[in-house]
Amino acid sequence: MKNAIITTFILALVLSSCADKSQAPAPPPPLLPVAAITSENTTTDNDYPASIQGTVDVEIRPQVSGNLDRVLVDEGAYVSKGQTLFKINERPFREQLNNALASLHAAEAALINAQLEVDKLTPLVQNKVVSDYQLKTAKASQKIAAANIEQAKAMVASAKINLGYTNVTAPVSGYIGRLPKKQGSLVSATDVEPLTTLSDVHEVFAYFSLGETDFINFKSQYAGNSIGDKIKKLPPVSLILADNNAYPQKGKIDMVDGQFDKNTGAITLRATFPNANGTLRSGNTGRIRLGLQHDDAILVPQSATIEMQDKVFVFTVSKDNKVTKMPITVVGKSGTNYLIKEGVKSGDQIVLSGIDKLQEGQVIQPEKTTKVAQITNKK
Repeated sequence: MKNAIITTFILALVLSSCADKSQAPAPPPPLLPVAAITSENTTTDNDYPASIQGTVDVEIRPQVSGNLDRVLVDEGAYVSKGQTLFKINERPFREQLNNALASLHAAEAALINAQLEVDKLTPLVQNKVVSDYQLKTAKASQKIAAANIEQAKAMVASAKINLGYTNVTAPVSGYIGRLPKKQGSLVSATDVEPLTTLSDVHEVFAYFSLGETDFINFKSQYAGNSIGDKIKKLPPVSLILADNNAYPQKGKIDMVDGQFDKNTGAITLRATFPNANGTLRSGNTGRIRLGLQHDDAILVPQSATIEMQDKVFVFTVSKDNKVTKMPITVVGKSGTNYLIKEGVKSGDQIVLSGIDKLQEGQVIQPEKTTKVAQITNKK
């Protein structure tokens, strides 16, 4: 009797379990957006580290030695070309000028005496009162006196130049740097440290480098028989500042270095940017954003990719709606798209979103959308 009851109970449990399974059907495949990859002409933006310099960055150094009497500017001030920046004690140089002037006056007097001697001897020689030798000697003395005048004039000019060097002026308009020398300091033309630096930044130069492969691609983008011809056809470039914001004005590439750096294998280019407001200063850093044209490029939205262990993957969809985790090789970015070199081709179907929960070989229910490029453009 007990065995019959136990058997009946077990049979009831089995039947109940089967009934529960029949009441809970398997969940349907997830509905995910799928689109076909297309190829099209596009431009990728590549960023290259850049260092910024003024069009003129000059060290201000004294040309003569002496005590620094006055410092007439402050650090960071804007100065105009020709403005006096420093004043060196001029008294020794003014005395040198006075001494040179005195030597000039003495030489002029000596020339007058020599000329008088020639004038005196000339008629005497003509009347054969004195010998011709005395007249020749007098004329030679006259020439020596004239040469002494020229020498004295040169000494006066040199003294004036040195006196003028006591006023240290700005060679260009721009911004003053640090002032390591203070009033009363002894300065010399042989000092290791300059009085200050001066930067003309009404325009700035942004220097950046391209590797050999990038430079070859760069040259192939534009027509022209020479680098100079290609430069003229280059589009404007952008400068991305340290805060990742773009500088509001575009720049123009106007120089390519004559040779590659042997140590880095890169070549330097220069882009010029207007800087009327003085926003940029020498020493700023940033990135030059350079656009490169690509024909028939394979584009995949970044949102349709997943990155794992330094590799990028997409989920492709087969005809039976199974997904495959496919590694791709990314060679650049164009807006919100990745530019793909290997891994997928035009016409392949990929999952656009919801890929973080997908598994290899999983079956999905495709939700057909427009082309990938059109999806990206709408975003």
